[in-house]
Amino acid sequence: MKSGCYIGVMSGTSMDGVDVILATISDKVVKQEVSYNHPFPQEIKQELLSICQGQQTTLSIVGRLDYELGTLFAESVQGLLDKAGLTANDITAIGCHGQTVWHEPDGKKPFTMQIGDNNRVAALTNITTVGDFRRRDMAYGGQGAPLVPAFHMAVLGHPAERRIILNIGGIANISALLPDTAVKGYDTGPGNMLMDAWIWRHKQLPYDKDALWASEGTVNEPLLQKMLSDPYLARTAPKSTGREYFNMTWLEKQLADYPNVEPVDVQATLAELTAVSISQQVILSGGCDRLLVCGGGARNPLVMSRLSALLPNAEVATTDKYGLSGDDMEALAFAWLAFRTMSGLSGNLPSVTGADRETILGAIYPVVR
Repeated sequence: MKSGCYIGVMSGTSMDGVDVILATISDKVVKQEVSYNHPFPQEIKQELLSICQGQQTTLSIVGRLDYELGTLFAESVQGLLDKAGLTANDITAIGCHGQTVWHEPDGKKPFTMQIGDNNRVAALTNITTVGDFRRRDMAYGGQGAPLVPAFHMAVLGHPAERRIILNIGGIANISALLPDTAVKGYDTGPGNMLMDAWIWRHKQLPYDKDALWASEGTVNEPLLQKMLSDPYLARTAPKSTGREYFNMTWLEKQLADYPNVEPVDVQATLAELTAVSISQQVILSGGCDRLLVCGGGARNPLVMSRLSALLPNAEVATTDKYGLSGDDMEALAFAWLAFRTMSGLSGNLPSVTGADRETILGAIYPVVR
């Protein structure tokens, strides 16, 4: 086993910051040590948004963003090291997910693309870096996502309790950890992404803090039902999605038949869409005793209260209550996946992704010291 100190780097679909986590990891123990959030430059975010929803772009633009993101991730790692008072020599490896710009697992020739040059991350930090986690799973017929359920099972699985771990990032995904049952996990649909995009359009705010705006509105039931009829939400797992599907173009198509809905009511309806689409999938997955929530959406009191109301037989709580920071969960997962890769261990769960075998994930970018 390649036990040691690992760093996980995750920027996520929302691009609201780069989450960086330091963890001590061995075969049986994952101990979260220090976390750090590095600002995500608005100009890079806007450029990424201009290419990751199917717009035309050029190789020059993609290559430059790959370079800039590699630099950004390296700066984020250095920020964590400075905060922790550590040097590169203290770290075994970095697990860097990269920024997804396109995810198409169901096409005739499935692929996924994350950018953020890991060669630069390794060179600028002088730390061995593990990246490109998703494509090996896809090479064996899987969706390449979600990968976090394997980590959830390792750190939050319970022999008797029926637990579902819910991550509400830009996209929401669940990990069903049910005793004596193979782990299931998939993207349920929109998380924060549409709410964030809508409030940015109307108020130039990156997100609806404490759901204050959505709480002023009223859910438009016909609009909600139209949104809930989207074919993706009815698909069976394994399945995964992203910004290339649920984006402002998608929302504008939903709104076309409802031109007079007030913006504040659209925000309220989007919050309800997130809560209802998640709760439906929790029920379809077999239900649970505890729904443990992580990601930025765990801090949305409206979504959390609606989940409690829609799932009256489950305790709805944040993962923080069970010892793992909801803000750091995904970055911590990729630190763990880097440990698995460095140890020559598989990182995917075929019951989740649909791959035909377990496999070691990722590519290793080594450094010589």
